[in-house]
Amino acid sequence: MTLSASEVSRLLREHHVTPSRALGQNFVVDPNTVRRVARLAGVGPGDRVVEIGAGLGSLTLALAGTGAEVTAIERDRALLGALRDVLAERAPERNVRVVEADAMHLDWERLLGREGPWVLVANLPYNIATPLVADLLDGVHQVERMLVMVQREVAERLAARPGGPAYGAVSVKVAYWAEAELVGPVPASVFLPRPKVGSALIRLVRRPAPAVDPGEVPTSYFFWLVRAGFAQRRKMLRRALAGLGLPEGVWHEAGVAPEARAEQLSVADWGRLAGAAWRAGVALSGPPGAGPSGAGPSGAGPSGAGLARAEAAAS
Repeated sequence: MTLSASEVSRLLREHHVTPSRALGQNFVVDPNTVRRVARLAGVGPGDRVVEIGAGLGSLTLALAGTGAEVTAIERDRALLGALRDVLAERAPERNVRVVEADAMHLDWERLLGREGPWVLVANLPYNIATPLVADLLDGVHQVERMLVMVQREVAERLAARPGGPAYGAVSVKVAYWAEAELVGPVPASVFLPRPKVGSALIRLVRRPAPAVDPGEVPTSYFFWLVRAGFAQRRKMLRRALAGLGLPEGVWHEAGVAPEARAEQLSVADWGRLAGAAWRAGVALSGPPGAGPSGAGPSGAGPSGAGLARAEAAAS
């Protein structure tokens, strides 16, 4: 109960839709791939699933086939008619709700309610994957698990461990909120149009509590220190954080060598360094344009979009 490559092509023609590069649209046209994603998501009757970028409904149908309750989000009005037609024809009795919305500007509490658990399963548009995942981790605690298809290099950054070339501020953010696991590759050949790079599946499971106790160091303070450290990732931390005036005792209390570089510190290391700086009264200032508080929309540090821009600039 899903769509083949020929059926996707037919639907695009019939509804006069051309995949949008601006929206990062690459439709999955391999039934085995969407069935694999639905199986790996581990959802079934009684589960609540939210899908972002439902497109023509290939993955939506596979998720509905598990018996889960599916909320399918799509922002492109040109696709909504085709999506609703597909669901009406192929899943008329299934519990699927279609929502026209931009996932980057959603009132998530209104959509999902105040209580979880929800599972996010999606083929995320490449142009919003990193900021969206970061913002969902920061501010949408109803989502307790995610299984998402993203560009391979994005997946590697989200799941990176300290010391690797892909490890950055967004890797620390993910580790703060969740356990991340690369599930497997997704070849470019399963998409229409075919992207120039491969994709990967990544699973995120929200921790019962953040990896660093917010009672020891405020979440916003923690993330701004991390961002400051990665802003000049090729420098030793003593130089990268020189503008903050960290007392020498902060390094000693945290057990962090000032000669270390940002990518060498685990989330626990960053937590000790931020906690020591916080107790020492070190004040952080945000980057230009961040406002006086230096906090993102959720109050949990820089927004996902801000982190994505900072990582691009620092790499």
